[in-house]
Amino acid sequence: MKKILFGTGNPAKLNAMRRRLSELDIEVLGLADMDREAPSPSEDGSTPLENARQKALCYYDFYQMPVFSCDSGLYFEGLPQELQPGIHVRNVGGKCLTDQEMLAYYGGLAEKYGNLRARYRHAVCLVMDREHIYEAMDDSTASEVFLITAVPYAGVRQKGFPLDSLSVSLGTGKYFYEMDRERTDHLAVEDGVLNFFRGLEL
Repeated sequence: MKKILFGTGNPAKLNAMRRRLSELDIEVLGLADMDREAPSPSEDGSTPLENARQKALCYYDFYQMPVFSCDSGLYFEGLPQELQPGIHVRNVGGKCLTDQEMLAYYGGLAEKYGNLRARYRHAVCLVMDREHIYEAMDDSTASEVFLITAVPYAGVRQKGFPLDSLSVSLGTGKYFYEMDRERTDHLAVEDGVLNFFRGLEL
């Protein structure tokens, strides 16, 4: 079984990725599994793919082992460009928002403009070595369209996915937090990302 490092510091994302890739002949390691702490990678790209590539290369150069990283951007239908979060979902007006501040900000947008039709664009970059780098960011790795609402889910929230408590499935009308784990894993790691790994001979 090949070991591949997932370059993320988010335990919720790591656990979801492990479950989604469990059918493949790979062991997904997290940064906490490593014997030393890597420097923080730059994330100053203009697209999710540029950020994913920066992170993957940074961790590969430090650990010298196969590593992949993912990045996402959030996009709303019908809102002006200056209100599109894109890759800056947590950073608004030059400030890094806490989970609670994110809920207040995006809930406020939904209150002002009505329920927001939203979509995540996901990118993945896998670095096997400096000569073998594989990337994907297209419609197959993007999320389904969903709603961001002004009224947050009233139940227990999971650290790591704050906007899930404002996110509602168009298909079911349920908050993401009301769905079973298999469904929320699917939302966190789209089929296109899973198929990206399926298509590689690792």
